[in-house]
Amino acid sequence: MERTLRRGRLATTAYFVLNGFLMGMWIVHIPAVEHRAGITHAVLGWLLLLLGAGAFAGMQIVGPLTDRFGARRVVPVSAALCSTAVVLPGLATGVWPLGAALLLLGFGNGCLDVSMNAHAVQVERGYRRPVMSAFHAMFSIGGVLSALVGARTLSWGVGPPATLGAVAVFGLAVSVLAAPALLPPERARAAEAPASEMRPRRPRIRRTPRRIWALAALALMLMLCEGVANDWSVLQLRDVLDAPAATAALAYGAFATAMTVGRLLTDRVAERFGPTAVLRYGASVAALGLMVSALSSWIPLALIGWTLFGAGLSGCIPQLFSAAGHADQDAAGANVSRVAGLGYLGMLAGPAVIGPLTRFVPLNLTFFLPVAFCVIAACTAGILRSRNSAPSRLEAEPV
Repeated sequence: MERTLRRGRLATTAYFVLNGFLMGMWIVHIPAVEHRAGITHAVLGWLLLLLGAGAFAGMQIVGPLTDRFGARRVVPVSAALCSTAVVLPGLATGVWPLGAALLLLGFGNGCLDVSMNAHAVQVERGYRRPVMSAFHAMFSIGGVLSALVGARTLSWGVGPPATLGAVAVFGLAVSVLAAPALLPPERARAAEAPASEMRPRRPRIRRTPRRIWALAALALMLMLCEGVANDWSVLQLRDVLDAPAATAALAYGAFATAMTVGRLLTDRVAERFGPTAVLRYGASVAALGLMVSALSSWIPLALIGWTLFGAGLSGCIPQLFSAAGHADQDAAGANVSRVAGLGYLGMLAGPAVIGPLTRFVPLNLTFFLPVAFCVIAACTAGILRSRNSAPSRLEAEPV
């Protein structure tokens, strides 16, 4: 049983790294794809909405499918779909082909995102301790690898069709090779309890509980905060603090590095103190860090603030995904799809919300909106307290 769990965890790690790598390779090639398609930045901005729409649709469709057929079947298919779709933007030579390509890529990404997180919940249940944050850290590492590989291929003058085509082949290979190690639904259930304690499969709950929607609302707010860092951290240092371009780039670097390192460490913290503490104190640290960045007139202090923001946020989203998956084993996929779907919309909403606010107040003052969201998350962290929430030593007892 332990060997099966280890193999399942390793396979899940492979899919998280693959997902980060695939989406990172697309991001690295955005300028080249834009040039090949012959479109403007404005048109690309509208087309990126199709990427988000496709992802949201994929998340909502694949959640129930994961509950019905099992993550072991759905994850490899989703990974293969995402791998195949990543080459399509590199082949597009016009607006409509690129729009269709982004819609399909977003759909594949959404399917893989939800199904692999649902399987991560199965692995976590088998381990009887938090492991979700480490999986999300692997996604970030996949993005780092894509930046390194993409920078090298672009420096060699390799075009998007060839590079993304090779990436697609690599992704298909990983999809097939990692599939046998995934946990079957019955094995995941057996890992949770002895056979004598297993109960018949309950009828699926069609109505999403209010607690799941509350978790989804928190995911929306916190992933909007993450989107703010992705889109506005560099601009804040450059435009508000007049930092040189190279120095301004360190703002996102500090945030992303702290996010990755924090996720590698969060599982141990969650096991010791519980997911509620991770969300409460993590969101509080994030709020403090962003306030420091927003109010600082000293570049090094602003960079420290972005570092604290990334460290604080790092463990929050994995706790929400884990809680949604553990709330009802028979509807884990559907519940994760609700939380991931609204969270993804929150990340997309970051630029749309902050941009218009800059017409009325300076950019750094608009950051007090995500600060407020972090405070709300900290104050409502108690929602993670449930006997069905993620395994932890501290919160296993009734509260």
